[in-house]
Amino acid sequence: MIRIEAELLIPGRGEPVTPGTVILDGSRIVYAGPRNGAPSTPGADVAEVATVLPGLWECHGHFIGATTPDLERIVTTPPATLVATATADVAATLTGGVTSVREVGGFGIDMHPAIATGTIPGPTIHGAGALLSTTGGHGDIHGLPLDFVLSLGERGMRFTELCDGVPECLRAVRRQLRRNAKVIKICASGGVMSEVDHPIHQQFSGDELRAIVAEARRAERVVAAHCHGKPGIMAALEAGVTTIEHGSYLDEEAADLMLATGAILVPTRLVVAQLLTMEDTLPRYAYEKGVMIADRHEQALKLAIAKGIPIAMGTDIFVSGPLYGTNSLEIRLLQDAGMTALEAIEAATANGPATLGPQAPRSGILGEGYDADVIAVDFDPLSDASPWGDPDRVTHVWKAGARAK
Repeated sequence: MIRIEAELLIPGRGEPVTPGTVILDGSRIVYAGPRNGAPSTPGADVAEVATVLPGLWECHGHFIGATTPDLERIVTTPPATLVATATADVAATLTGGVTSVREVGGFGIDMHPAIATGTIPGPTIHGAGALLSTTGGHGDIHGLPLDFVLSLGERGMRFTELCDGVPECLRAVRRQLRRNAKVIKICASGGVMSEVDHPIHQQFSGDELRAIVAEARRAERVVAAHCHGKPGIMAALEAGVTTIEHGSYLDEEAADLMLATGAILVPTRLVVAQLLTMEDTLPRYAYEKGVMIADRHEQALKLAIAKGIPIAMGTDIFVSGPLYGTNSLEIRLLQDAGMTALEAIEAATANGPATLGPQAPRSGILGEGYDADVIAVDFDPLSDASPWGDPDRVTHVWKAGARAK
């Protein structure tokens, strides 16, 4: 049994408690609340911390092991090399305070068993497997021969899959379900890191989108839709997707439709801001498209916050290295866009499981019966957001009740 005594307890949803106590018994929380109401726990391992809060949820993660943002170089690197590189990224993500990752394209679905058995350290991964894309869409690699791109899955590069027409879309969904994907990821618009397509243009027809959502729903899975442009946002929402990723060209009409459908926005502000600092390393087309969407993306996020659209934290970090572990910087960026400190923390904790629909675990909240995924930081995040993004400020991490940091 573990007893955490905190000067400040932030439950993820609800009002903070000062001082607070959290008690972990195995993989579950058995108490979280005021210190003066906590039960006695003789013999418990006691940790005294500044601030305790739920383990963070990264809702737009990628574990690809890429050392470059150039997609052509990534897919011509041996998969074993990429996975070996990604092991350091999953470990850094955990020690940075993220205990759960909804991975929307990458090797995470294959790495999860090794993490679950303790072979490698990392957060719990709820993987999508391959992201689904139309031919020529955001998930295609336009500078390589099509037959080579179509062969990637056979070569172990199972993080993108092209599908056209309803039958192929159904098969692609089923292939991810066969791998035990917990969410289905689609590219409903063009993107930044793909060469030829335009971020505003819709990808997948309405019939294809509806078929994907219906097939996922039959298996109690939800669909996450990569969308920058409004046409893709509207089509994806009308088809019944659960989350909009990025949402760069969200406007009043699209925001109202998100509210009407209950869809969640995963804005990924961190990666958009990061793209603007990568002129020397990005392919030229990617940098130019990043510049094109950056201001619009910021305004769309501010609109979503003002309208009260549900928001979950996601970063879209995808290049291996020091950015992994800084995921919590997104909390500060959400506050910069207009969220209160508590709202931003809720987006990074309690709101995360909802992005998985029926596959959601009982997680993201410090409350009795919830998963014992808990972190502590050495600052008061209600009065100072500047330490977010610094993994050294995360002093403790407990995952499923076991100390990971």
